[in-house]
Amino acid sequence: MSGEPPEPLTVGTAGHVDHGKTALVRALTGHDTDRLPEERERGLSIELGYALLELPDGRRMSLVDVPGHERFVRTMVAGASGVDLFLLCVAADDGVMPQTREHLAVLRRLGVARGVVAITRADLTDPAPAAAEVAAILPGVAIVPVCAPAGEGIDELQDALAREAATIGRAHRGGPARLHVDRSFSIRGAGTVVTGTLWSGRIAAGERVRIVPGGREARVRSVEVHDRRVDAAGAGQRVALNLAGVSRDEVARGQLICGPGSDLEPTHILDALVGMEEHAPPLQHGERLHVHHGTREAPGRAYPLEAPGPDGELLVQLRLERPLVPEAGDRFVLRRLAPADTVGGGRILDPRARRHGPDGAPQDRLRALARGEAPPPEAPAPAPTRSAEAAPPALEAPALLLADLLRADGERPRADGELADAAGLAGAEAAVSWRALERAGRAVRVGRNLHFAPDVLRGVLERVLAICERDGGTDIAGVRDELGTSRRYAQALLEHLDAEKLTVRRGDRHVRRRAARADV
Repeated sequence: MSGEPPEPLTVGTAGHVDHGKTALVRALTGHDTDRLPEERERGLSIELGYALLELPDGRRMSLVDVPGHERFVRTMVAGASGVDLFLLCVAADDGVMPQTREHLAVLRRLGVARGVVAITRADLTDPAPAAAEVAAILPGVAIVPVCAPAGEGIDELQDALAREAATIGRAHRGGPARLHVDRSFSIRGAGTVVTGTLWSGRIAAGERVRIVPGGREARVRSVEVHDRRVDAAGAGQRVALNLAGVSRDEVARGQLICGPGSDLEPTHILDALVGMEEHAPPLQHGERLHVHHGTREAPGRAYPLEAPGPDGELLVQLRLERPLVPEAGDRFVLRRLAPADTVGGGRILDPRARRHGPDGAPQDRLRALARGEAPPPEAPAPAPTRSAEAAPPALEAPALLLADLLRADGERPRADGELADAAGLAGAEAAVSWRALERAGRAVRVGRNLHFAPDVLRGVLERVLAICERDGGTDIAGVRDELGTSRRYAQALLEHLDAEKLTVRRGDRHVRRRAARADV
């Protein structure tokens, strides 16, 4: 028998509000995870809570306690990301409730398939009906009736957790360290501290780490696991890092701490295999959703690449308004913006995809990745010819972020200032990045505060010119109505065509230049 300690794992609570999650954590660990004054006053968890759970077999597990109220599902998703098994709480006197089902949907889409169910408040009524409800939606799951204040059923619950934990191995243990930050604060005399669940690799004191998005570097002064200083922490543990070289304002929840050897960068376009919940309507072309990954979330638009298969899954491209920092194989959750609801999620196949449609070689490659097969090789880039122009200068990371955002916006790009804010760029840095993109042929200025991706702009301008050909000319209202855009966009496009000498303005109308010359 090996003398190595059991593998560290993280367990996350789940369940409807007021079903006794925090009281159960207190009974299991002796630790009250409601640390905020308002949480204690209201008896309601608002933020994520953490505790060390020591099981009878000697395993030390990190326990994440999540809020159960529907207003805090976003926080629950952040806490559930990175957990290895769940501890679902269902009150005997309530049974399965709406947030029970939504929390289970989140866990399902994050790939957290194993766990234990505690039927809480078992002293108030017969727990059997609630247990039967749970068994109907989670066949085969271990179910333990408990009364947390009296300590009844706690030993049996710990044994059930130990049995489940013994069957689980983390899927992403090797490789460079990845820690998704869920808290950032400062301690007098120590400086900046961040906490999170270490998804992969290890982090040791003295190492240099990178913070993304942002690209800042820092040195790890010290590492703690549940308030105990250690030389290094490994995947599956709740970790606190004391960082030198950055202030608290320079690292926040949602950012990623990358260890030595990591080349992860922010991305705005993902190709993924998506599954939708049974209650969710079919995914629409260009539908705007929130994409949750790690402790970060980003609004974006979904572009289905195929019809759902027999298992209900389909290939989808997600074009994000704010960057995420994923790896291939990572799980994510999709939530509708209004009304807020978890509608699906899936597995990332290509974390740094190029914009493409539903046909051709990209789909063959994605289907192979979805099956776990080696994808067919991508077509090599054409060899340069003697007449080829010199390659444009390499772009810095801020400009690349802007370029990705601009492409993701498609035919209706946001104003330059909004895109710069989304990329985290200040005025001067944004101006430099826009000029670099223009020189590299990655952006075309169309208005005073408006750029388009070149290929997108070509397609839009061709449509406007076709209107001019058809109607002998057009005006701002005509372009606005034909393209389904705003007056601002229509005016910018027409003025750009005039400046490029493709059209000429006559009163309120703009006509093709060759037609204008013929009329002279």
